Amino acid sequence: MKLSVAIAAYNEEGNLARCLSSVSSWADEIVVVDGGSTDKTVEIALSFHARVIRTDNPPIFHINKQKAIDTCTGDWILQLDADEVVLPELAAEIRKVMTMSGKELENRPFDARKRRFFIRHQRILEKRDGKIGDPRGDIAAFFIPRRNYFLGKPMTYAGTYPDGVIRLIKRGKAWFPQESVHEQIHVEGRVLWLMNDLLHYSNPTFGKYFAGADRYTDLLATRIQGPGIITACTYLFLLPLFTFISLFVRHKGFRDGIRGFLFCFFSSLHYPTAYFKYQHRRSRNVPSGKMRS
Repeated sequence: MKLSVAIAAYNEEGNLARCLSSVSSWADEIVVVDGGSTDKTVEIALSFHARVIRTDNPPIFHINKQKAIDTCTGDWILQLDADEVVLPELAAEIRKVMTMSGKELENRPFDARKRRFFIRHQRILEKRDGKIGDPRGDIAAFFIPRRNYFLGKPMTYAGTYPDGVIRLIKRGKAWFPQESVHEQIHVEGRVLWLMNDLLHYSNPTFGKYFAGADRYTDLLATRIQGPGIITACTYLFLLPLFTFISLFVRHKGFRDGIRGFLFCFFSSLHYPTAYFKYQHRRSRNVPSGKMRS
């Protein structure tokens, strides 16, 4: 069984070497699709003997992720972001499950409490995204629990864990619709869980967090439909309040201390920020769905 690693990157010189170092010794192939980086991203990828494909940087980053997946030749594909790290325990688990039969995968040792926690999280994702995979098919993909870092330390609460992401897929059995920034990958077959965590160094500084939030609220603004008092109240008051209470209280964000509070607070501000961007675009008569230049 051959394993390919697929990565889409844009100006990731601060993260890419750490990511590639975590997979280069055991992956059979690394494919990096670069969206026109102006830093040393391509140079770093080539230093790890990655196959590099240079292209543009579309607003929906899943377009480049799909290009990377389509280029891979392995039996299995591990799709990663440049700011993620595969620990040795996860690497060993990936290599092991690739060689196991369906029956062996069903019966492999798995902490019962963790399994229940992960399945409960999967139900939440399916409520948001729709049914994931096909329970009648062969095993074609795996969720990986992701441990997110915020301001230099890992988060445990505020809905940040397990943050299940489908990353290990059989070639030809999964693809991105490439329509939305937060879309779920489609899988033709069953989806199981891996047990070990993937580390995600997504927001080491406020600057990095706000840059990502800026892109997200740009896209969110294009999805706001129609002016009016109801829309204004929803995005300026109801959604921010609901988001903060849900993350900070229901999902126990307070247990992550000041970082938990800041994460919940800034997450709630996505909605009013998007609404103000929407109103700004309307005042300039920019058609709905058009991204800012």
